[in-house]
Amino acid sequence: MEITRDKVLEALGNVIEPDLKKDIVSQNLVEDIEINDQTISLVVNVVNPAMHARKRMQEAVKFALNRVLGDDIDVIAVVKGMPKEATESRRKILPDVKNIIAIASGKGGVGKSTVVANLAGGLAKAGYKVGIVDADIYGPSMPTMFDVVGERPSSIDVDGEQKMTPVISYGIQIMSIGFFTAPDDAVVWRGPMASKALTQMFTDTHWGALDYLLVDLPPGTGDIHLSLVQTVPLDGAVIVSTPQEVALSDARKGVSMFRLDNIKVPVLGLIENMAWFTPAELPDNKYYIFGRDGVKNLAEGMNETFLGHIPLVQSVRESGDIGRPAVYQENTPISKAFDELVRKFVEETNKEK
Repeated sequence: MEITRDKVLEALGNVIEPDLKKDIVSQNLVEDIEINDQTISLVVNVVNPAMHARKRMQEAVKFALNRVLGDDIDVIAVVKGMPKEATESRRKILPDVKNIIAIASGKGGVGKSTVVANLAGGLAKAGYKVGIVDADIYGPSMPTMFDVVGERPSSIDVDGEQKMTPVISYGIQIMSIGFFTAPDDAVVWRGPMASKALTQMFTDTHWGALDYLLVDLPPGTGDIHLSLVQTVPLDGAVIVSTPQEVALSDARKGVSMFRLDNIKVPVLGLIENMAWFTPAELPDNKYYIFGRDGVKNLAEGMNETFLGHIPLVQSVRESGDIGRPAVYQENTPISKAFDELVRKFVEETNKEK
């Protein structure tokens, strides 16, 4: 079969741009088509610039062309996010946020929220504009960790529409279900209610321009996670775990979840929390209470990036309890550990762009 430009465009007319709900040909999103014998190269523009969205489009284009023109056709598809001025009228969810990163854990109790708070604090300390969505619906921690328990988001008029404004602490914008419930009240919601609440924290909040929006997910895998990837263009995910085998087993599931075909969010890396215990009176001693290098070995075994070790020290707990993340300590081993984690995190985030 002779390959022509018209046949290529006819095949691509079956590929839908998910944000626009229309095919990529009618929306003039296909550029630079080149046909060289059995090889087709082209550029496709998409509204959502996130890595997983571009990868999905790349796969859809290849499938459409191979289905119509034959499996022996070699397809080289470059998928690019559209310039902001071309998409701001189309992208309605968080158009001014550069990086949206989910922080997840396979199980509870591994210190995920503590890592989120300190990662956000470290990013803000480094000069980035940062926000946190406390999506751990059933156990919101951010109001306590940033000493804003009892505060409530205010409202603002944005283009004739009422939006919530996040609570701000240490220059970090925070939105949490904990701002709307009493501290002692249990949140007893079925999956759809929890998913709706999560969606509203994104769509009904005026976040403005941010460099990083960190999403503190509930432990495990479930409705909240699926709702998130269906609602928000995630740029990546980070998995937090302690090094013992019972936690590592669930961390594997967390990585596998983000690799699923219907999710496909790039995993930026894994963090080993509570890597060792160091008592204040013996600062040079390390006691590997939960095992040694379990998360590091897991990352290597799954071909993922290892972002770093965070030790178990008393001051981390004390800092969380008083609402001042440990990363704000002056020149301590734990603040240095979090600063190094921030450096590695920014480096890995930039690689995905």
